[in-house]
Amino acid sequence: MKLRLLENARLHLRGNIAKHVANVEVLLEQPTGVAEHPDIIETIEKELAFIAEYDDKLEMLTKYF
Repeated sequence: MKLRLLENARLHLRGNIAKHVANVEVLLEQPTGVAEHPDIIETIEKELAFIAEYDDKLEMLTKYF
């Protein structure tokens, strides 16, 4: 059960990382298509903060468990 919970946590964190990476890719490739984000750089920085947060959590999970 422990291994299953840890793997599910890893999958959850990796999934969130992938989601935010995809958001950045869309912003970089089609910035004009995202009308509700007038400040593209600020929006990318927010997405990078999410990526960093989930990456840190994944690293800690791997390091300690």
